Amino acid sequence: MATAIPTPPFSKGDMVAERLLVGALRSGDPASYERLVREYGGAMLAVARRFHRDEDDARDAVQDAFIAAFRAMRFFREDARLSSWLHRITVNACLMKLRSARRHPTNSLDDLLPLFDDSGHQAEPAGAWTDEIEAVLDNPNIRARVRGCIEKLPESYRAVLICRDLNEMDGAETAKALGLSVENVKTRLHRARQALKSLIERECKELVE
Repeated sequence: MATAIPTPPFSKGDMVAERLLVGALRSGDPASYERLVREYGGAMLAVARRFHRDEDDARDAVQDAFIAAFRAMRFFREDARLSSWLHRITVNACLMKLRSARRHPTNSLDDLLPLFDDSGHQAEPAGAWTDEIEAVLDNPNIRARVRGCIEKLPESYRAVLICRDLNEMDGAETAKALGLSVENVKTRLHRARQALKSLIERECKELVE
C-alpha cells in the first residue's frame, strides 16, 4: 500500500505545494487524486465550457483530461507549472472530443468572408458596428447567441479561435496543440475572426431591428 505524502495547505501559486502534490500523485496516494480534482477541476471545467456548449460534453472532456493527466504524470517536468500543464491537457481533450463529435451544423467559411474584386480591394466593405449592436452585447442572451455563432464555424477554424481568443494561448502554444505551423494559426485566426464578425452582425441585427 502506498504511503501518503503529507502536503501543506494548498495554494495554486505555491510551487512547493505543487511539487509535493505531484510527488504524492506519482506515489499512487489516493488522497492526492481527490485533491487534484478538487483544486483544479473547476478551472478545467471552465476551459472545457469554452469549447463545449453542452454541459455533459464539457464534463466528459474534463474527465478525459484527468485520465490523461494521471497516465502522464510521470512525464510532468519539474520546471513546469501544474496548472499550465493541466490547461494544455484539457484543451487537447476538448479538441479530441470536437473532432470526434461534429454534431453541430457549420457554415461554409467562404460564405462569411469578405468578397474582393479583381484589383484585390474588398468588394463589399464590412459595415461598422452600430450603437444599437454595441448596446445589446452586454445582454446574457446575446452572449449566448455569440457562443452559438462560434459553434457554427468549421471545426478547424473554431479550434484556433477558441485557443487564441478565449483561452488566451499564444500562437506557438496554439500551433503545438493543433499540430499546425504558427503561420497557419495566424491565417486561420484572421479568417475565423472575419467570419465570426459576419455571423455576429447577422445575429445581433436580428435582435435589434
